[in-house]
Amino acid sequence: MTRITPQPGIMDIALYQGGASHVEGVSDVIKLSSNENPFGPSPKAIAACQASAAGLHRYPSTDHSALRRAIAEVYNIDMERIICGVGSDESIHFLCQASVGQGDEVIHTEHGFAMYRISTLAAGGTPVEVAEDTRRVDVDAILAACTERTKLVFIANPNNPTATMVGLEEITRLASGLPPQAILVLDGAYAEYVPDYDGGAALIKARDNVVMTRTFSKMHGLGGLRVGWGYAPKAIIDVLNRIRGPFNLSTTALETAEAAVRDTDYAAMCLAENATWREWLATELDKLGIPSDKSEANFILARFASKAQANASDDHLKSQGILVRRVAGYKLPTCLRITVGDGPSCQRVVAAIKAFRQDAA
Repeated sequence: MTRITPQPGIMDIALYQGGASHVEGVSDVIKLSSNENPFGPSPKAIAACQASAAGLHRYPSTDHSALRRAIAEVYNIDMERIICGVGSDESIHFLCQASVGQGDEVIHTEHGFAMYRISTLAAGGTPVEVAEDTRRVDVDAILAACTERTKLVFIANPNNPTATMVGLEEITRLASGLPPQAILVLDGAYAEYVPDYDGGAALIKARDNVVMTRTFSKMHGLGGLRVGWGYAPKAIIDVLNRIRGPFNLSTTALETAEAAVRDTDYAAMCLAENATWREWLATELDKLGIPSDKSEANFILARFASKAQANASDDHLKSQGILVRRVAGYKLPTCLRITVGDGPSCQRVVAAIKAFRQDAA
């Protein structure tokens, strides 16, 4: 029998577990486990998606020029430095595929996104985990972990699942302190939730060792289509485009994402609603003795007194049709990550936890 022999590192990858989406026997389920936009895509994006159906017999664009132009115009950046892919995950994978091999090291932080480790191992590299400082990226710890073998440094800013972020001054210090062969990758999946934050675009314009990844899955509500983009110095984009499949994004994905990114009024509405209910949710849970760090994203990381208490609260929420995310796999066993939903969803979360804690008292 012919068998596949995996490359080194692949069998060390633990299968990724997404957020739950249903509860057996419960119909009125609220999904707050995957940091999705509770309002869904904009009406303009939905219309573009529907309109694309008539052209599905045609191959999509290979250079994604219309989408890249839209992104460049909305964010005031250079379209020639943009690459589009299947979520931001594909850009992360491209970076590892292009620059990492056996003997190379890739740094990620203690509570960082699981795809950094997965993509590193898939490329044959060695993931290097660096401790955080009370759920915050520690620039000094990252710099101390760098060696002549370091090729990439991944940080999400804001971070998932902690929802914390570091300022531009610290990011600049990190980029300046890296060894010459290393590239800093700023994962900006949640950047749209931070007013007046460019995700690192200005830093990329000024330096040659910084890359930014972004996604349409969060603010733009297109998680089901899997669209993302990266922004980097032109020399890096040129390398990544050589390993990108020519038809990696469908016509539907491209046209829907273009409509979504251009609908800035809808994004502004989503930003305002998220800010309002994020503050309310964090405040109300804090009143119940469940603190969280100041969130800069579309979720909060609720901290319980123990792992048992966190798991019991999650079990109760699930019994009420409310799905949140356990994050023990991110070394946060006493925490639950709760997506900021719309108003009624947030109110339902608080009411359920309040009732559970009163019954347990």
